[in-house]
Amino acid sequence: MRPNSWADRLLALLVRFVGLVILLAAAAAAAASFFYNQSDEAEQAERVATQVNMRLHDHVAVLKGVRALYQSDSAASGPGIRAYLAALQPQVQAPGMEGVGIAAAMRAGTPAALEAKLRENYSRDIKVWPTTDQPIGFAVVLVEPYTPRRNAALGFDMYSEPTRRAAMRRAWQTGQPAASGIVQLAQEKASKVKQPGFLIYLPVYARSPVGTNPDTLATAPGTRAVEGFVYAPFRTHDMMKAVLGSQLDGIDGIEVYAGEGPAAPLVFRKGAMGWDAHQQVLRVADRQWTMRISYGRLLERLGRPLGILLFGVALALLATQLHRVQQRRVGTLQRLAEEKARHAEDRELMIGEMAHRMKNAFARIGALARITLRESSSLEEFETKFDGRMRALSDAKQMLVTGAVDSVELGKIVRRELELAGWSPDRLAATTGPDVSLDDEGAQALSLAIHEFVTNSIKYGALAGHGDLVVGWRRDGGDIELSWTESGLPETPQIDSESFGTHFIRSLIERQLKGSWQRSAVDNSLAIVIRWPDNGPAN
Repeated sequence: MRPNSWADRLLALLVRFVGLVILLAAAAAAAASFFYNQSDEAEQAERVATQVNMRLHDHVAVLKGVRALYQSDSAASGPGIRAYLAALQPQVQAPGMEGVGIAAAMRAGTPAALEAKLRENYSRDIKVWPTTDQPIGFAVVLVEPYTPRRNAALGFDMYSEPTRRAAMRRAWQTGQPAASGIVQLAQEKASKVKQPGFLIYLPVYARSPVGTNPDTLATAPGTRAVEGFVYAPFRTHDMMKAVLGSQLDGIDGIEVYAGEGPAAPLVFRKGAMGWDAHQQVLRVADRQWTMRISYGRLLERLGRPLGILLFGVALALLATQLHRVQQRRVGTLQRLAEEKARHAEDRELMIGEMAHRMKNAFARIGALARITLRESSSLEEFETKFDGRMRALSDAKQMLVTGAVDSVELGKIVRRELELAGWSPDRLAATTGPDVSLDDEGAQALSLAIHEFVTNSIKYGALAGHGDLVVGWRRDGGDIELSWTESGLPETPQIDSESFGTHFIRSLIERQLKGSWQRSAVDNSLAIVIRWPDNGPAN
């Protein structure tokens, strides 16, 4: 194909540049869409975390209100707190906590005052439990609103359990709300489906000790005396469902860990977490929890950017493809022109070869006549042998010209030419090699090549009775190698220049067989090696 003009090259460069610009723009738009979706989901996760934190803050606010009421009149705590909570309705205004309770202080072994408070609040005898080795205790004397399940917590000495005790100590020392670690709430004993729970405590510091029962005060070194704790128990599953409600249906997966990071205890899970989880911090009183949210919008997160990118790629490919189609049309016209020129060149070459072959054919017929005459003892024998050889030559030429078969076996071509040259059946049988099938073009090229070798050998070489000839072929890797070796010649052949026929044969081998050949002549011998790719089936 002829080189493209500078205009074609400039157009091709421009098309590639436009395609690159389209592709980069599509990639930028896809990335922007991806990060926008990611940012939008992060904002949604942050809003969910804020909602949970605000609800927990509301719960603490309820506890502070109850503490203020209890401090104002601890003697009337039961009826007053019931009336306050009934008016406030925290289970409606800020659902999520199990209720509000009072854990009053006592010294070890002196539960009588708290048991009397329990009898006053619930009109029945309720014992303080369990027995503990702590010098002080804080037993539950009130839980509101009252339910049969929460009844199981009445009288429970919270200070007897280490996890609750640790949270109560922090609240006692700081005066701020303190959250416990994960525990099983006392009221869970009456639940069929148990959930992890936790509690938030607020200390109620003692007022002036004048007129105060010393058995209902608790002190510790370096701390203020406390009368008790206002607390709220929470069931984690119920709290999350109460806070988030129907929003949980729009979240593909959510996990809550009671601590910093996913290594902390898992206290709530819904759905399946995806690769796109967003991590948020929950403030539970004085503790930090971790919430992970996955919206699972894989199609929205990746589908839209991928669609934008694919659209850009399609546009870029369309631009380049249109240019290629135009180039192929121009290239086709150029190839047609080149093909016509090549066919004209081949016709001229074939006409010259036909003239050369006719000259060689007459020389070969004369040589065959002389060889047959030397071998014949009578005119009748000469006529018979010469007529058979001429018929074989005619059949070979007919096969080459008409291409009457789809493939030709290499050994058949070689032995037919050598048979026409006068080789005996024994020598022909000894000329063997692997089965190699040749297509029409390959058979014609090799038939003409071997015909040229035989003709030259009859005229100047071993087939004229002046030396020895060895012909063989073999498979070598992915190639076929045909060797023609003449030795013991009267003189070393001159191969410095190529005749018209030799040039023609070499062109056929290179064009039709996609192969190569080598000639060497030393020490009264001639060696020709032809190699070409083995494209036929190996039998």
